[in-house]
Amino acid sequence: MSGLPDFEALAMVAKVAEERSYAGAARALGVSVATVSRAVTRLEERLGGRVFNRTSRRLALTDLGRGVAERAARVLWEAEEAESTARELASRPRGTVRLAVPMSFGLRWVAPLMPDFFRLYPEIAVDLHLSDASVDLIGEGFDAALRIAVLEDSSLVARRLCPVARHIVASPAYLARYGRPQHPGELSAHHGLGYAYHARGDVWRFTGPAGEVVSVTPSGPLRVTNVDALLPTLLAGLGIAELPEFISAEHLASGRLEIVLSAWKVATGGLYFVTPTTRNRPAKVEALGSFLTTRLSRPAWSGFP
Repeated sequence: MSGLPDFEALAMVAKVAEERSYAGAARALGVSVATVSRAVTRLEERLGGRVFNRTSRRLALTDLGRGVAERAARVLWEAEEAESTARELASRPRGTVRLAVPMSFGLRWVAPLMPDFFRLYPEIAVDLHLSDASVDLIGEGFDAALRIAVLEDSSLVARRLCPVARHIVASPAYLARYGRPQHPGELSAHHGLGYAYHARGDVWRFTGPAGEVVSVTPSGPLRVTNVDALLPTLLAGLGIAELPEFISAEHLASGRLEIVLSAWKVATGGLYFVTPTTRNRPAKVEALGSFLTTRLSRPAWSGFP
C-alpha cells in the first residue's frame, strides 16, 4: 500500500454505516448509489478484506468493517468541522490580515486609521508591515498591500483608491541660492536628492506643455530608501527632490517648500489596494479593503492648497 489514504472511500464507508444502506448514504452525500458502491469496493480491495456483508435485504459490518467505520466516522466528522470552520472564517470578518504598506504613507495615513477599524471589526487583527521595498505578496504570504505607483500590468488584483500626484520641490532658501530651473535639463546642475525605491528607477520623468518628454537622474549628495529621510536636507535648503503630495502638501501649504517646474508634468500615480486574487477572498480582507477605500478615496492631504 502506498500513497495517501482513500479519504473519499473512508467517508462513504462511514456514511453507509451511519445510514445502514448504500442508498441512504448516496442521498446524504448527493452522489449515485453506484459511486458509493465503487468507493466501498475500492477500499475493500485496498484493505484486502470485506467491510460489509451484504444481502438483498440486509447490510452488516464485518469485524474489519466495524473498526474501519468507527475511525472513518471520526475522520469524516473532523473534515466536516474543518470545512465548517473555514467557511465561517471566509464569510465572517475575523482573523489576522497581513498588510504591506510603504513606510511614510503607513505612518502618516494608515496607522491613524487603525483605532477606527478595530472599533468596527474587533475580531480582525492587522499585521502591518511598513517598508518602502516592494514585497512579493504571494511569495511572502501577504493578504494585501497598499501601493503608490503608476501601476504596471500585473497578475495581482488592484483597486484604485485615489490619485497621488508627485512634484519637484525645493525650499525658498535653496531657490534663492541656486536659482529656479525653468527646464528639466537644467536639473543636472542642481543638488537632486534621490530615492532608491522609485517605481521606475531613480529617474525623474517630465512631460512638457508641448508634449516633450525629458528624463533626469538626480545627482545630489543624498539618496535614501525612505522619502521622509529627504526632508531635513530638503527643508535646510541643500537640495531639490521629487515628493509625493501626501508628504509635500503640508510643507507647500506652509510655504516651507515650493513646486519647481510647475509647467512640466510628472506622471500622476495612484494609491492601490492590491491582493493576489478576488476569488474566494476572505471576509477579513474584504472588510479591510472596503474600510481603506472609504477612508482614503478622498484623502485629507488633498485639502492642502
